[in-house]
Amino acid sequence: MSDKAALTDIFHFLITCEHGGNRIPQCYQQFFGGFESLLRSHRGYDRGALRMAKELAKALDAPLFAAATSRLLIDLNRSVHHPQLYSEAIRFAPAAVRCEILTRYYMPYRTSAEASIAEAIGRGEKIIHISSHSFTPELNGQIRNADIGLLYDPSRPHERDLCRRWRTNLKACAPGLMVRRNYPYAGRADGFVTYLRRRFSADTYIGIELEINQKHVLEGGPQWRELRRVILETLQKAVA
Repeated sequence: MSDKAALTDIFHFLITCEHGGNRIPQCYQQFFGGFESLLRSHRGYDRGALRMAKELAKALDAPLFAAATSRLLIDLNRSVHHPQLYSEAIRFAPAAVRCEILTRYYMPYRTSAEASIAEAIGRGEKIIHISSHSFTPELNGQIRNADIGLLYDPSRPHERDLCRRWRTNLKACAPGLMVRRNYPYAGRADGFVTYLRRRFSADTYIGIELEINQKHVLEGGPQWRELRRVILETLQKAVA
């Protein structure tokens, strides 16, 4: 496909947010005594990710799949057999409890988003999936040197080209932003997008994880509002 061709001519958007909130349902709160501060931290949820996801979905007229339960209950962005699927609060809970959480929260979220993609592809559509995330500015004493990360699989041409164009547009629109590809995580690391790439071909499915530095969310105000606007407008320009 030529760079001059618009992806939106053939692709349609779908937005997800796996770590949108830090809610713990009442029936599981007994396992979270002493974990209150952790729930409020970056471990509990991705600050700002749900706000970004909602604005993307509205502006792009895209279906939105978002979770408000904490990743400390169960991490919707991990595969079923990943050692960090359950946090330390739940990992040693009875097997029946963990199975119930998997059945009640994990499976419905993942299967409904996957089914929506499959149905769209079945209708002859092609999907650009943006998975909205954010990252803590500092982890284990190391400063994360980026404002925005775009995660993708370099072996999939549509994903590689879209992220290249998106980064170029971001740098042109906001030269002060540090925009990095496959940072602060690898695009092929375990995650929902990685799972979906195994289910759908590179010609019908583009999966991108958007990562925003939480320092912008914490600062709030006009800067955070402007960053969201820039992210949306440069994405639209990148596909058109």
